[in-house]
Amino acid sequence: MEGIPIFKASTAVKNLLQEVLDKQQTLPLHPGEEQELHLYEEIDDYLSFVNRIIRNILLGRI
Repeated sequence: MEGIPIFKASTAVKNLLQEVLDKQQTLPLHPGEEQELHLYEEIDDYLSFVNRIIRNILLGRI
């Protein structure tokens, strides 16, 4: 939808996340890496929520 801002993680964050996900496919993650992955998931959920709220406000659904 044109004109509606979309919040996304930066390319650097996406690259770091991909590195952790790739590692997870072949090796067990260290506790710190598991926590990092969990935090990325929380950030993604938060950004999705914010984007839905903004979209609904701009489309007059709220």
